[in-house]
Amino acid sequence: MNEASSLAEPCFPLPRRAVVTGAAGFIGSHLAQALLGHGVTVIGVDRRSAETDPSAAANLAALHQHPGFIPITADLSTCAIEPLLLDADVVFHLAGIPGVRPSWGPRFHDYVACNILAAQRIMDAATLLRVPRLVVASSSSVYGHTDGRPSTESDPVRPASPYAVTKLAEEQLCLAHATRPDCATTVVALRYFTVFGPRQREDMVVHRILAAAVEGRPFPIYGDGSQRRDFTYVQDAVAATISAATAPIGSAVINVGAGTTFSLLDVIKHARYLTGRPVVTEHSPRRHGDVPATCADSAAARRLLGWVPSVDLVTGMAAQLATLTAAHHNATL
Repeated sequence: MNEASSLAEPCFPLPRRAVVTGAAGFIGSHLAQALLGHGVTVIGVDRRSAETDPSAAANLAALHQHPGFIPITADLSTCAIEPLLLDADVVFHLAGIPGVRPSWGPRFHDYVACNILAAQRIMDAATLLRVPRLVVASSSSVYGHTDGRPSTESDPVRPASPYAVTKLAEEQLCLAHATRPDCATTVVALRYFTVFGPRQREDMVVHRILAAAVEGRPFPIYGDGSQRRDFTYVQDAVAATISAATAPIGSAVINVGAGTTFSLLDVIKHARYLTGRPVVTEHSPRRHGDVPATCADSAAARRLLGWVPSVDLVTGMAAQLATLTAAHHNATL
């Protein structure tokens, strides 16, 4: 079964022509693949090229075979935006620089350029061309330190890292544009909660734990391992994202999370079970910006998008492990 056919049928009519920024990334490549599987023409924009970036090449491999995929290599902070958005029914703006730890220090200007200034340019163009909807990728990190209860979209936001500050600025900037009387573009900002699955970035925790088990190398734990996350399988996140494209709503902020949490130690336990191998851990001090817990109240996603997550952590980790094991086997041949 291919990725697109394993997704539930969209709750709302599909767009005819979509722009996906960050198409060579983890969520972006899955989103583009699912849209193509439903017959949508996809303009996939990313500054990374499959010719020069191995990760981009792996993520884009299945997309380049599809006649409905139009790849564009461009940097959204400097390129001409309007030609990319011409005749688009929706823009999925997923491009940006991720990661909490690297956002502290000299790379912050890159986060500002890619996460804030690029969003400003995208919204200027979308407003000019009267694109009906923009779906922007935000993050659960905007909530910052919480008491562990599920976060609702109306809760106070207290970003605890420079990365989280830029994601909050990005979503609020897009929403501010949408309030202008001359703006025909509605904005849906999706606050993703720890998305995982095949093709997950190598710096993300589920990949790192599974890779440590498969390769027999130590896994560093920052803190005591009690920090809890709301893990959302990538195909569930994609289903919510597609529904956000044409749902009959105005501009909104919506959580995309399963509503259940697991600790880092839980993930390690599941990795040991799935691989049948030990995961040797090394403890280090907790990192700046690493919040104790994230958990989504997903009531708005159910009500507005008709979205209910369907893949649990262990099932999703098993699928991710299968992809990782195949890649590891091919690399050692």
